Amino acid sequence: MDDKERLLPWFSLRSVPGVGSLLFKRLIDAFGSPEAVLAAAPKSLAAVDGISQKVADDIAAHRISASAKQDLDRALAAGYGVVTINDTAYPPLLRQIPDPPAYLYVSGRLDAADSCIAVVGSRHPTDYGVRTTHRLSRDLAMQGFTVVSGLARGIDTAAHEGALDGGGKTVAVLGSGLDRVYPGENRRLAGRIAASGAVVSEFPPDAGPDGHHFPIRNRIISGMCLGTMIAEATLRSGSLITARLAADQGREVFAVPGSIHSHKSTGTHTLIKQGAKLVEHAGDIIEELSPMLDAAGQRGSSSPAPAAPVLTGNEAEVYAVLSPYPIHIDELGRRLSMDSARLAGLLLSLELKGLVRQLPGKFFVLDEDSSEPA
Repeated sequence: MDDKERLLPWFSLRSVPGVGSLLFKRLIDAFGSPEAVLAAAPKSLAAVDGISQKVADDIAAHRISASAKQDLDRALAAGYGVVTINDTAYPPLLRQIPDPPAYLYVSGRLDAADSCIAVVGSRHPTDYGVRTTHRLSRDLAMQGFTVVSGLARGIDTAAHEGALDGGGKTVAVLGSGLDRVYPGENRRLAGRIAASGAVVSEFPPDAGPDGHHFPIRNRIISGMCLGTMIAEATLRSGSLITARLAADQGREVFAVPGSIHSHKSTGTHTLIKQGAKLVEHAGDIIEELSPMLDAAGQRGSSSPAPAAPVLTGNEAEVYAVLSPYPIHIDELGRRLSMDSARLAGLLLSLELKGLVRQLPGKFFVLDEDSSEPA
């Protein structure tokens, strides 16, 4: 049986008016396959919770539409995979939610054994949000987690790039079809993601980025994962929808704190007040999820941690005074009782070791992406 013949019953059942993701899942649970559903008597179909007599009659009389055939033909012609809820590659945690997609269009490769963590947040983040998300996603990927996000601008982009820079895998869940990657500036990033992970969508390949698609796709992002981390979000952020969905699905919710003066973190602070686990480093997430991974036998393989930079005595003295908050070189000199020329040389050495960043105006901060020195 070729792919088209195998998949046609799935597309046929999904195209029946009134059969959405929730009812599709109930029908498959009851009958085992779309072929069995389409062959069932209306009386048997109507016995399934939520299936009215009209929908049962429509299923029994239905024939696949031309548009559904075109969607399947277009996907296969483009080389996309189609992973159904009965396939072993279908994300196992996603299968457990009440309304999983009947099938996913896939560019790249899904791996059912992946230990997934969702990372989402603002489309208009601060520099702190971007850098923190990149670091956390990189560290999670290095510990064997697959980072799942939505390929949006801002935090989503930082999450995908961090995972890739950590040598790990990441999955992008689109609110559009695979032929219409949105936003357009992330097409190249989508290609990088598909090379080692996957770009997926439940929408037909030519579907546009319609506004109502994005809240729908959020259940996939949270549903695939053991937990969801919100990196930066306002009170009105769509990321809070994903956090709510994760909680409703019985998954863990994590939140990264920000400045109390930044409205970009009001949403994450609210989540923390409501019981989300505060995240300062990847270990906070790993500590919470490890018992679940051990119980399921899903501990991913981790990459070795990079060697910690070694400091001289004078470098360690300067490093000890620095923090994530900017400090001017003159203030550093006063605190250390050190002349400016010598201090500038030590700061340059710390920059070259990746431990310190210089900001405009000769202000210096610790680089949050760096490892602790030895």
